[in-house]
Amino acid sequence: MPRRKLRVKAADSARINAELAELRASLEVHTEWPEPVLAEAEEAAERPRLPEYDATDLPLFTVDPPGSRDLDQAMHLTHRPGGGYRVYYAIADVAAFVRPGGAIDAEARRRVETLYFPDHRVPLHPARISEDAASLLPGEPRPALLWQLDLDADGAVLLADLRRALVRSHRRLDYAAVERAVELGGADEQLALLAAVGRLREEQERARGGVSLPVPEQEVEETLHGYVLGYRAAGPADGWNAQISLLTGMAAAELMLDAGVGLLRTLPAAPAAAYERLRRIAAALDVDWPQALPYPELVRSLDPDTPLDAAFLNACTGLLRGAGYRAFDEARGLPAPADPAHAALAAPYAHCTAPLRRLGDRFAQEVCAAVAAGEEVPDWAREALPEVPGLMATGDRRAAEVERACVDLVEAELLTGREGEDFTAVVVDVDGKRPGSGTVQLREPAVRARCDGPADAGAAAPGALPLGGLVRVRLTRADPATRTVRFAAV
Repeated sequence: MPRRKLRVKAADSARINAELAELRASLEVHTEWPEPVLAEAEEAAERPRLPEYDATDLPLFTVDPPGSRDLDQAMHLTHRPGGGYRVYYAIADVAAFVRPGGAIDAEARRRVETLYFPDHRVPLHPARISEDAASLLPGEPRPALLWQLDLDADGAVLLADLRRALVRSHRRLDYAAVERAVELGGADEQLALLAAVGRLREEQERARGGVSLPVPEQEVEETLHGYVLGYRAAGPADGWNAQISLLTGMAAAELMLDAGVGLLRTLPAAPAAAYERLRRIAAALDVDWPQALPYPELVRSLDPDTPLDAAFLNACTGLLRGAGYRAFDEARGLPAPADPAHAALAAPYAHCTAPLRRLGDRFAQEVCAAVAAGEEVPDWAREALPEVPGLMATGDRRAAEVERACVDLVEAELLTGREGEDFTAVVVDVDGKRPGSGTVQLREPAVRARCDGPADAGAAAPGALPLGGLVRVRLTRADPATRTVRFAAV
């Protein structure tokens, strides 16, 4: 779908900000910090636990969205002696600032993960830590977990090693800058290697049978002139950067599985019935899916800017339901999963690269650091493992609720007063029991909402929505108070 944008007048932004504040209150999202947490953060920032190994001469760089200050990861890539590649990946050592059982630790377990509102970010840790003392900001020495990942000429892992180190990021980049440099042929050696290794890892993913869904996401952003609502699809640099993170997460999973203790990010394989449903949807959308063509290869052949393909990719997200966390500690009677693979990645995987923004990563990091050093996993991390999956599940649900509520609110604000107008939309989902109802994605503005239809429409009824088809829809409701937008097919 085209990524259209619609701006809100500045006067409307003030009203939306007030409504977002009310939304945070209704969702019981706490933006203030208890005084003991702030005091402990200040003390920790002044006296963090520093590692003995100094790697500050390693010319690391970060790739993040513009304006970000909570920088979890930095990297350096080089050619490996004898052939292949070496990736250094530094991850912020949050445990160097968080005292087990202390005020910051308790507050982080309550917050679980950073929440993003269009006008405000509610961080997992106080800004003194997450945006300052622990963040891998350029020019600043920081404690980190430093991975060394050796790859062969095809991008396959030969060696994964980890140690605590003092590091310093030498420069800060964003995705657009990386893409421009690579596309225009002006990339330096580091960016050229990031593109090369990223592409090789994408081929490794293909060979494993893994797949990433290129589904454009709705995005809300506040600007000087109001809010922008659009669709954003990940670009090549997003993919290369993600592959380095995935590489590290898979290495961490293998390290923990070998040790018999750790925390995995899991996704069960979708049942056969889910694939059978997808095949029926593909047929309805004229998406050519030969019986012998594997699902991952089909997804890679699709163009998310084509309405029919976009509708099919939207249906594919159903295969990702059921993602969660699995803790295991075989020495204490908590077994590892019989099948530890993450179905979408076709390999075991762990979340460990975003500890500033996600609670579970700190525990996975600590397990990996201890195992790699040949030491016992600290009791504070080991004892917390069984409860972390439940905490993360709660946090994931709340983050999804916040994201959807914010988009719903901005959509309703953008459309209020326009009831009765007609719009062009693509049908991206159809209700299995009421084919006259479903979800439509507007071309402009960038809104995705429910399209109600006759309650008694049968599967072949004239009023059935054409999955993947272009339709005219009429706005019947836009209510910011209830964050509700509804359309009806014309």
